[in-house]
Amino acid sequence: MSRIYNCLNPEDRINGLSAAVSSVKGGGLVVLPTDTLYGIGCDAFDNRAVADLLRAKHRGPDMPVPVLVGSWDTVHGLVRDNQPAARTLIEAFWPGGLSIVVAQAPSLPWNLGDTRGTVMLRMPLHPVAIELLRETGPMAVSSANISGQPPATTVEDARQQLGTTASVYLDGGTCPTAMPSSIVDLSGARPRLLREGAVPAGRIAEALGIAPETLS
Repeated sequence: MSRIYNCLNPEDRINGLSAAVSSVKGGGLVVLPTDTLYGIGCDAFDNRAVADLLRAKHRGPDMPVPVLVGSWDTVHGLVRDNQPAARTLIEAFWPGGLSIVVAQAPSLPWNLGDTRGTVMLRMPLHPVAIELLRETGPMAVSSANISGQPPATTVEDARQQLGTTASVYLDGGTCPTAMPSSIVDLSGARPRLLREGAVPAGRIAEALGIAPETLS
C-alpha cells in the first residue's frame, strides 16, 4: 500500500518525511521531489533495494543509478580523490541541477549497477529532498518513471507510472525546472559534458575556466 503526503502542508510534510525515512531505512522505495524532476530512491548501500529500484523502472544494471547527497561533506567519503575540478563545480552549482561523475571510493559496499568504478553524484536544490537526505544519508535516486517513458514533473505523474512499487510519495508540487540535471564526467583525463540539462554548458565551462567546445 502506497501513500501520498502533501509536503506543502507542514503537518503532512512532517509525517511524510518520517514515513519516508522509515521506508528507506527498512529497504523500501520512496518517491521524492527535486529541483529538476521527481525521483524514486532508496538507501544507496542497500543492494537489494537498489535492485528493486531497477526493476521498478524496468531497466538493468547497464544503466547505473545516480546518488543524491544532502551536504557537500558527504562527498568526501564516496569519492576516490578530491579533485579540484569536482570541488569547483560543487561550490559553483550545488545544491542544484548539476550531476558529476567521479571515481568512487574503492571500499564502498554498494552495487549501483555497471558503474566501472565511478559514481554519479548530485545535491538537489529542494528543501524536502535535502531534509530527507540528511536523515537517511546518501540515496540511490533515479527519475521517477518507467524507463523510456516521460519523466515525472508531478507526484501524480510518478504515481501513475510506478504505482505501489514505492511505499511513500512525497508531493512537493510541480518541479520548478522540469528538466534533467546536466552531467559532467570528471573520471577521465579531462571534463566531458555527457548531458546538457538544467545548467547550461557555457556556465559549466566558465566555472572550470575552459572553452565550452572542450567539454564535448
